[in-house]
Amino acid sequence: MKVLFVCLGNICRSPLAEGLFKHKIRDLGVAEQFEADSCGTSNYNVGDEPDHRTLKNAVQNGVHLSHIARQFTRSDAEYFDHILVMDSKNHEHVLSMIDPAHHGKVSMMRHFDPQGSGDVPDPYWGDEEDFQEVFEILDRSVSRLVNHLLDLKRG
Repeated sequence: MKVLFVCLGNICRSPLAEGLFKHKIRDLGVAEQFEADSCGTSNYNVGDEPDHRTLKNAVQNGVHLSHIARQFTRSDAEYFDHILVMDSKNHEHVLSMIDPAHHGKVSMMRHFDPQGSGDVPDPYWGDEEDFQEVFEILDRSVSRLVNHLLDLKRG
């Protein structure tokens, strides 16, 4: 099963979600059943590593990130089974770029957050507390997403 995480620049939220997803499936011993990647709807940061504050936050929370930013493409919608978008603006952007036949693959990340729905806030202009808040939102959401996907696999 192939999973894609999408935000604006692919240097804060989506690489963290990807890293958390890989960390959780590895810990569960099911990593071979999944493929995960992340990207951004913009081309602002193509070729860059995750933001240094995202990397620092991930390390502080025991998650390793290894990612180079890339931009979302129409072919991503064909390739990936599930596309998790961090906020409503990027959700609209993704849907506008892809064939309507693939719209059912696209969900908001916080659809899986047991503590709320809506956008995963962009911490880019924030401080360490903002990055930690995003980590906690994504940690909860990704945990529930993993359980959901494993349930789908079991049928």
